[in-house]
Amino acid sequence: MEKQQKSGHLVLVMAPFQGHLTPMLQLATILHSKGFSITIVHPELKSLNPSNHPEFTFVSIPDKIKESQLSDEDLADKLKESLVSTVDVAGSLQSLNKNCTAPLQKCLENILHSHHHIVAVIYDTLMFCAQTIVNDLGLPGITLRTSTATTLLLFPELPQLGEKELMSGIESPELQALQLQRLRALIVQNPTQMMMEVRAAFTNAMKFSSAIIVNSMEFLELEALSKVRQYFPTPIFIVGPLHKLAPTICGSLLTEDDKCISWLNKQAPKSVIYVSFGSIANIDKQELIETAWGLSNSKQPFLWVVRPGMVCGSEWIESLPNGFEESVGERGCIVKWAPQKEVLAHAAVGGFWSHCGWNSTIESICEGVPMLCRPFFGDQLLNTSYICNVWKIGLELQNLERGNIERTIKRLMVDMEGKDIRKRAMDLKKKAALCLMEDGSTSCYFNGLIKQITVSET
Repeated sequence: MEKQQKSGHLVLVMAPFQGHLTPMLQLATILHSKGFSITIVHPELKSLNPSNHPEFTFVSIPDKIKESQLSDEDLADKLKESLVSTVDVAGSLQSLNKNCTAPLQKCLENILHSHHHIVAVIYDTLMFCAQTIVNDLGLPGITLRTSTATTLLLFPELPQLGEKELMSGIESPELQALQLQRLRALIVQNPTQMMMEVRAAFTNAMKFSSAIIVNSMEFLELEALSKVRQYFPTPIFIVGPLHKLAPTICGSLLTEDDKCISWLNKQAPKSVIYVSFGSIANIDKQELIETAWGLSNSKQPFLWVVRPGMVCGSEWIESLPNGFEESVGERGCIVKWAPQKEVLAHAAVGGFWSHCGWNSTIESICEGVPMLCRPFFGDQLLNTSYICNVWKIGLELQNLERGNIERTIKRLMVDMEGKDIRKRAMDLKKKAALCLMEDGSTSCYFNGLIKQITVSET
């Protein structure tokens, strides 16, 4: 993208978690290329290295989280369990927003004093305290969702969205296949007062925002979007895939091991199953053992990301079963963290065994890579419904036993069923590419977003 003359100052407020940092950084890069100067405000809990992004101004605000008994990893783990847990998630989110409110307000006031003007404040949806602050300061607040727009249908605080209303008028097979009633039931079971307050604050922030930005593609959730827009009159801009619009940006907090690319270069086309459960999910030792033997017995080459500490009670791979490494030899490659976008784009990769976080899902779609789904929590359950039931570009692993793992890998990688799935995945890849063309939906939405920001400036 060509840089334009500076057209205003934007403040972006990050949530301090891997799956949220990267999309916000990508969005910042795109908006900077459109002519905006960018200040990035981030809680101290976790942050990127500012020297890697000299085009932005970084400001950290105290969050007091490190003073609590929760480690960074524990807090992130609880926050990501957003659809199935109650007290811990609500408490963590509430603490994060409560602790950041005064520092964020002071930060924005300082920026206003030094810059005299802020065009808009764009904040991650987890940092919902930002909307109240910008309301008080008379600034436009825009929220960035790092998951699908469809997740907005799962929040019960919408006064007109009761159980009956949720599915009323939904006759399309697509929306029925999402099983929204079942997923919504997960988030309303045993609600606490604290959780209800957090959900209400979360929903109200989006309802009062000037716009909602979603890192998605319109064709992926077209029918659900029409339903979402019934309940959120706020303009919604579907501007994904952000990683394709800002391809050189890497916001990883973990060190990527690129030796796996050399290993991939030696493998046959579409032969490798890539296994990664994201930056937060944990598994127990038994699941590690079943996964290991399932991969071994499938006879497929595999690239497996095992994060240090991912296996409960283990430092890294010392819990792998005896004889496993000898049985796979050069057919397997295990790393602590991989350059995922490069891996998924590699010609040797023919399948992605994933936790189905939204970033991973959209990256896989853009490369036409079919998926094995092993969701853990939160929006991963909804993403799995889309992948397996609506788009039909993957298979869900419901039984994590080595024999079933072996069979499911073969279904995806070598059987006729897998070939049909791969064809559908490649069709979605082509549609994703069309979104990014000059007259594509993403380009049109981005133009609309820029106009929205410009209007708010005047």
